[in-house]
Amino acid sequence: MNYQQTLDYLFTRLPMFSRIGAAAYKADLSNTIRLCDSLGNPQNKFKSIHIAGTNGKGSTSHMLAAILQTAGYKTGLYTSPHLKDFQERIKINGEMISKEFVIDFTEKTQPLVNEIEPSFFEITVAMAFEYFAEQEVEITVIETGLGGRLDSTNIITPELSVITNIGWDHMNLLGDSLEKIAVEKAGIIKKGVPVIIGEVIPASQSIFEQSAKEKNAAISIATKKRQVIDWSWENHELVVEVAEQLHTDHKKYQLDLPGIYQVKNLITVLEACSQLEQMGWKIDDKTIHQGLRQTKKLTGLHGRWEVIHSSPAVVLEVAHNIDGMQQLVQQIEVTKHNQLHIVLGMVKDKDIEKILAILPEMATYYFTKAQIPRALPEEELMGKAFIHQLKGNPFPDVNAAIRSALQHAHPDDLIIVCGSVFLAGEVNAIP
Repeated sequence: MNYQQTLDYLFTRLPMFSRIGAAAYKADLSNTIRLCDSLGNPQNKFKSIHIAGTNGKGSTSHMLAAILQTAGYKTGLYTSPHLKDFQERIKINGEMISKEFVIDFTEKTQPLVNEIEPSFFEITVAMAFEYFAEQEVEITVIETGLGGRLDSTNIITPELSVITNIGWDHMNLLGDSLEKIAVEKAGIIKKGVPVIIGEVIPASQSIFEQSAKEKNAAISIATKKRQVIDWSWENHELVVEVAEQLHTDHKKYQLDLPGIYQVKNLITVLEACSQLEQMGWKIDDKTIHQGLRQTKKLTGLHGRWEVIHSSPAVVLEVAHNIDGMQQLVQQIEVTKHNQLHIVLGMVKDKDIEKILAILPEMATYYFTKAQIPRALPEEELMGKAFIHQLKGNPFPDVNAAIRSALQHAHPDDLIIVCGSVFLAGEVNAIP
């Protein structure tokens, strides 16, 4: 097989959650264990940091990887889903996995894959672990795909576990209450392995603390260690002033990820760096500052309040659940603009009505869809939105929607593309 044939096999032969949803979710770890057993358990051959959470885990993973890479460590990074290319999911020091490795791994594992029929995610997790082991990385940052307890990545025993937060997402799989969702996320807490919690709410704090106590894992709540005093935008960077517990002086950090929601992720990242330093990893203040200022450059992260065009500003934002969209609305409120244009596409299994209820009525909407089976048809999305006084027109694909928005927008207007990771991934370069 060549590379394209390999991708066709992975995307079509294996159940893929991003395309078909819950039918691709395997609620146990047996396939991942079987795959990794056949490979000699590569997950035991490198050190790792495991990151779960409803929102923020992607940004947190990339910031930590950038800092570790800046510190001089050969750093692996596994995240999902990808925006443009499958290779984005598996990186070492910002370099994507080679096409040759993807081909060779797929061919090597094909007999077992045909026998046990794993999901797309299960095979890519095993691929990442094999690649990191073969390349002899010093540390990896591993982002969960969905949940935690039964996520395919949860066969690792990390140096550190991180749970950014919990919120409403994937309720059909993780549970219909925040407590049930918290239990699933807490499933990444391992015996004797320190865990950092980014944000807590009453529904989750006792669950995380009880799970950590049962596992004899030291627990640290990031917001109790540091607080954001102030933030501003300077030269397309987010500048954040942070006060640390038991320290009188404040520190300022400059992030090349400009979304204001990154202030929460920053607090989690700083506590993770503090814990890693206590374990003997060489991460000093200078390294942290350098890594945060060039996270996008070092890791290739996209789609987090990413400005892809100016006059008018066009922003890509992968927010897609109720918590993420609430943060997006807050971002809109503090962003200077004249008229607001929103290119919106969603998948069927999100809490669509609750999301539509919080979106601003004073905007022109361009309803569209990603080219995947899970996508909600644009006409149906428009009908649901109309009930919430959100008005606009339907478009068959995101690029047609953006072209229309550009035709109707003035130079000082703001165009936001949001609602689905997959929608953002289909956006073409704007001339």
